Amino acid sequence: MKTLLKLLLFIFVLSACALGGGWLWFKDRAETKAITLSQPKVQFKVEKGTGIRGLGASLRQQGIAIESWEIELASRLRGDQTKLKSGIYEISAPITLNALLDKIVSGDTLLQDVRLIEGWTFKQFRSALAQAKGLRQQTGAMSDAQILEAVGATEKHPEGLFFPDTYKYIPGQSDLEVLKRAYKEQQTRLNKVWEQRPADLPLKSPYELLTLASIVEKETGLEVDRDKVAAVFVNRLKIGMKLQSDPTTIYGMGEQFKGNIRRKDLEADTPYNTYTREGLTPTPISMPGQNSLNAVIAPAAISALYFVARGDGTSEFSNDLGAHNRAVDRFQRRRLPPAAAAKE
Repeated sequence: MKTLLKLLLFIFVLSACALGGGWLWFKDRAETKAITLSQPKVQFKVEKGTGIRGLGASLRQQGIAIESWEIELASRLRGDQTKLKSGIYEISAPITLNALLDKIVSGDTLLQDVRLIEGWTFKQFRSALAQAKGLRQQTGAMSDAQILEAVGATEKHPEGLFFPDTYKYIPGQSDLEVLKRAYKEQQTRLNKVWEQRPADLPLKSPYELLTLASIVEKETGLEVDRDKVAAVFVNRLKIGMKLQSDPTTIYGMGEQFKGNIRRKDLEADTPYNTYTREGLTPTPISMPGQNSLNAVIAPAAISALYFVARGDGTSEFSNDLGAHNRAVDRFQRRRLPPAAAAKE
């Protein structure tokens, strides 16, 4: 009996040594041996819901020469067989099995990006998304109203609701997903700014703040003037003075605007013509960025009611109509001689 026990113990020890040696051999192989790729750089996709057992076959079909048992064993030894992340990946030779799994488990996917610019309209946002490489087009046949419903918006007009930023995405992700992120981001930022507003701000809701910020965005030439531009419009709202903003009027003209705004355009009444109507426009006119949102709640401490472009990107601010008319003469009409202009 003792002899049998000794024999069984001996066999167990040999098996353990063999298994231990095999584990060490495989561990070293996974850490040091390069996987064979079909080309120097390979892009591959891990589908959502792919399990460790199906991963090997999928990778072989995509140009990565690896056996299913190898990747399954390596993953189980590492303890991350349930941590695979879907997405599109890119690897370059040489790469080891461990490095491959590190990439998939960490979700180090191949990202692309689309830039949505401050001051753009929703129409321009949609155009940029439609041209973004690798972005799956889900909204092409959708109306603005359908998009708003899909992103969870309660507003009826899309302008201003999406935060302008650079959005990264995995190739194959839909444009609707990007818009959902942009909508949520704008709402988060807008609500935070609204909570920080001063008590005397002449705005009744976050949406009105967004609307004014969109006007400030379109009216600002250089960053240095942004808070002053905001101050002019806030000052006007406080005293019930019309905003008289060219960009709002141009927005209301739509396709009729051909690049020049004329006196008759300023006199033609539309809901967005702030020369003919008091107060804010019914909706934002562009997508305002964070700086314009901030400027509305923290306008410059000036009494200016007017401003005019100087021609170099900056603006001249005036407290009264007489000073403004002189500034217009100097910078727009160029009526005053240099000597007189120098005294102004």
